[in-house]
Amino acid sequence: MSELTLDQVLTQSREAHKDTVNADEPTVKLVVFALGDEWFAFYGHHIREVLASADVYFIPGCPPSLEGVINVRGDIESVIRLNDMLHLPDSAGRSGSNILLGRVEAMASGIRVDRVIDVLEVPQSKVQAPPANLPDHLRPLVLGILSLQGRPVAVLDLDRIFSDYARGLG
Repeated sequence: MSELTLDQVLTQSREAHKDTVNADEPTVKLVVFALGDEWFAFYGHHIREVLASADVYFIPGCPPSLEGVINVRGDIESVIRLNDMLHLPDSAGRSGSNILLGRVEAMASGIRVDRVIDVLEVPQSKVQAPPANLPDHLRPLVLGILSLQGRPVAVLDLDRIFSDYARGLG
C-alpha cells in the first residue's frame, strides 16, 4: 500500500506554492479532489492520510455507497463513496483513484475519490459562502466555494456527510 501522510503532502505543496500564501492572513488547509468532472475539498484537519492504493474487501449485504473495508496498519476502516449523496454518476472501478482517510468526532472512514487534485493552504478569505442557487441536495453539505485553476471547488462538510451516512442517508 503506497501512502503519504497529510503532513508530507502539505510539505511538498508548501515548497511548490511557497510564494502564493500571504503570511499575514489566516489560512486553511484543503484537500482538493475530483469525483467525475466535479471538484470538491475537505478541510485538511479532517483528513488523516491520502492512500494511493489499497485492497478494498467487499462486504455482502451493505448499501451500494459502502464500497467495503480496508486494512490500514492493522485497523479496519470502511470505505464509502460520495457519489450518491452528491447526486453524481457512479465512478466505481475508475483507475488511479485514491482513498482519503477522514475523521471527525463521531466517525472515521475512508472516502473513495477519483483523484486528489492538490493539498494546499489558501487564505481563509478565498473560501466564500455557498451561493444561494446551490442545488437543494448540496445545501446542507457545502460549507463554502472557492476557485482553483479557474474551476469552482465546493468545500464539503465531512461532519454532516458522516452524520448523514450513519443515519442511512448515504
